[in-house]
Amino acid sequence: MYQDYFGFSEMPFNITPDPKFLFLSPTHHDALAYLRYGIKEKKGFIVLTGEVGCGKTTICRKLLNELDKTKYETALIINPRVQEQQLLRDFLHELGESISPKSDIDLVGKINHILLNLAHQGREVVLIIDEAQNLSFEVLEQIRILSNLETDTQKLLQIILMGQPELKDKLKQKELRQLKQRILVHFDLSSLSFKETCMYIQHRLNLTKSSSKPNFTYWAMRKIFHKSNGIPRIINNICDKSLLSSFARAGNDVNYSDVRRAIKEIRIS
Repeated sequence: MYQDYFGFSEMPFNITPDPKFLFLSPTHHDALAYLRYGIKEKKGFIVLTGEVGCGKTTICRKLLNELDKTKYETALIINPRVQEQQLLRDFLHELGESISPKSDIDLVGKINHILLNLAHQGREVVLIIDEAQNLSFEVLEQIRILSNLETDTQKLLQIILMGQPELKDKLKQKELRQLKQRILVHFDLSSLSFKETCMYIQHRLNLTKSSSKPNFTYWAMRKIFHKSNGIPRIINNICDKSLLSSFARAGNDVNYSDVRRAIKEIRIS
């Protein structure tokens, strides 16, 4: 609807994670640097936490796109509400191995065999698990066991756990003390400041090559920041509906009233 009206080459505020739209605020830049460091230095376990919609998945997809495909084999598990055996099967599937659900094969042994073969080829494996706060203690313990897979000289597997702030609390539980001791890199992703929120909105508008570049007024920006708490996913949602409001009134900017109407529509308190 408003895409043609404002002359956008594509919709500027989709909520689907897209590394092309990645906006590196100082905290996002630091998070990416921590992930790069953990992988390069083979730290074994890396944890990235942050509120829903703050950019964790986008940052990890950016990291995946950066990794040399000839050197790294990657696996991304985004729905971890599974039991231990299913997690192992999902991991094998990501590595290109199909295992029958009825098979009683030693899954850890199979994974170890694959990782060793890849290591002999000079390739490293990175496993990323999203929404890790939903993992049971049993599954997290299974992941710790996977981290034991190594040769005399190196870890065979780098593991990145991404999750909401509840993941930090879960990792403090005594049942997971052995796992927590192995986490050498942990970064907590914070939300955007008001200045960064303004820069973020302008960044996304610039990337869509709009012919008219609709202006968000100062008080519109203020309202967006206040109601979004600087969370990119919520910013996107408000901006999308605000542009629709501006289009509906044949406007050439996004004002405070547009934002207020958008917030009412998406029912943000």
